[in-house]
Amino acid sequence: MKIAFFEIQNWEKAILKKELKNHSLIFFKEPISQKNLAKIKNTDILSIFIASKIDDKILKNLPKLKLIITRSTGFDHISLPSAKKRKIKVCNRPTYGDNTVAEHTFALILALSRKVHKSYLRILKNDFTIQGLKGFDLEGKTIGVIGVGKIGKHVIKIAKGFGMNVLANDKYLDKSFAKQLKFKYVSLNELLNKSDIVTLHIPLTKQTRHLINFKTIKQMKIGAILINTSRGEIVDTTALIKALDSKKLAGAGLDVIEGEILIKEEKELLNEKTNPEIWKQIIEDHVLISNENVVFTPHIAFYSKEALERIIENTIQNIKDFEKGKLNKEYVVV
Repeated sequence: MKIAFFEIQNWEKAILKKELKNHSLIFFKEPISQKNLAKIKNTDILSIFIASKIDDKILKNLPKLKLIITRSTGFDHISLPSAKKRKIKVCNRPTYGDNTVAEHTFALILALSRKVHKSYLRILKNDFTIQGLKGFDLEGKTIGVIGVGKIGKHVIKIAKGFGMNVLANDKYLDKSFAKQLKFKYVSLNELLNKSDIVTLHIPLTKQTRHLINFKTIKQMKIGAILINTSRGEIVDTTALIKALDSKKLAGAGLDVIEGEILIKEEKELLNEKTNPEIWKQIIEDHVLISNENVVFTPHIAFYSKEALERIIENTIQNIKDFEKGKLNKEYVVV
């Protein structure tokens, strides 16, 4: 089969070549786009990551495509209706970095709670004073976990290790897990009202887009902290900036932000006639990540050695299973 891999690194390329030596492979460091489509016209399988946007315009140029494998948990960058219409299977990787993302969640929490980022910047200036660097303990604080899937469950386990109280919100209630870990499922309103830290672990859907907005932020405790390692669009950037400026929120730990792809592509945008809304988003993103009470990491919550190895192993297995006509249903989205 002809298989195209996008957003691929050299170490991944070596493994893929070894494990899939009976297939014709082509690799791209960049995301898929109209510029490189001609090189993969006869591709049977497409393997992508989150920067590759798959819509009907892309798919109509790939008439032989039978399978799309996204090396991510989220699949909002793929038009599922277009894939289904063309009878193209879509697979994701729902469980590669559950503990990995949960651990990064607490890296952001601890950076904010103990002002690690401010301390580091001060030391770089040879300033060893401690005024303004007083932190707070996690023990005894209440963390609100929105989304109790595999990642959310790891977050709860870690929180319990710190001696935190846990409130959770999810459509599906795992009562046995709640009993085992001694936490409560509550309404979104109650979670926001009572949590010192709110952390997001939900997929991006029409229902969750801007779930955190002016109205929901008003329901949060004064001085609370918001953590987002899921998808940037779940948080309304304008509302978050105003909440930080007004001191309604004491801080935010963000691994994702709205329009993060735009930030990476600003040089290209300078040469184009761009929608004013895009420029507004870019400006807001810069304002947000430069706020002294924001800890921002560039979408690396998943980015550990072990998690990346699991992703590649799963991608290879999906390809081999597809070849045998036995795709694992756990990974099939469409």
